[in-house]
Amino acid sequence: MADLLYPPVIGVVRALFKAQGLRFDIRGTEHVPREGGALLVSNHIGYLDFMFCGLAARPAGRLVRFMAKEQVFRHRLSGPLMRGMKHIPVNRAEGMPAYAHALDALRRGEIVGVFPEATISQSFTLKSFKSGAARLAMEAGVPLLPMALWGTQRLWTKDRPRRLGRTRFPVVMRVGEPMLPDEGERAGALTRRLRSRMAELLEECRLAYPDKPAGPEDGWWLPAHLGGTAPTPEEAAARDRADSWRN
Repeated sequence: MADLLYPPVIGVVRALFKAQGLRFDIRGTEHVPREGGALLVSNHIGYLDFMFCGLAARPAGRLVRFMAKEQVFRHRLSGPLMRGMKHIPVNRAEGMPAYAHALDALRRGEIVGVFPEATISQSFTLKSFKSGAARLAMEAGVPLLPMALWGTQRLWTKDRPRRLGRTRFPVVMRVGEPMLPDEGERAGALTRRLRSRMAELLEECRLAYPDKPAGPEDGWWLPAHLGGTAPTPEEAAARDRADSWRN
């Protein structure tokens, strides 16, 4: 079935990004296969990350089907769009239907997008990874495409006001070479290797990022270990636990 909705939505998103004056630095897009299934795996620091990750696949002419929490699919505005673009709803209390849906998409030759941290990292460092991405790739027989992005948290992230006007913020993205499991490698080991590679890509993004905080009050988007005022990983984990209790 032809994708009648997805390409026009991409056009609208790109026009919005242009209106915002966003400055993109994207490298490694040649690693995205032009055909066949693959699992695009990214860090997660802002609510709009899936839009930015999708841009990395456009030079290869590919569309990414993202796994996203099912609440987004129930929203009266975003729901029809998500379903029309064939994204994959995830019920975190019962993940097997989403896993089966993603597995089928990969076997059909689609690119599926996953955030293995599951939720936004409030420390803007890598959280622990779920092993589902590695298991999916191994069962489907497709490569993992490690990716990292930086700067998207400045637009809209958890517990911060949205800044969606003409910000002219830089956004840096890096896509790494495809990863396949080594002979006899298990999902846990592949997950650890994936996380290590994504940590390298994230550091590349940070080093290439041209902006610095304008002052102490603007240091919220920089991790604590780099001199910013974002929560430490331990503080962020405590916030995540508090959020899970509330929900």
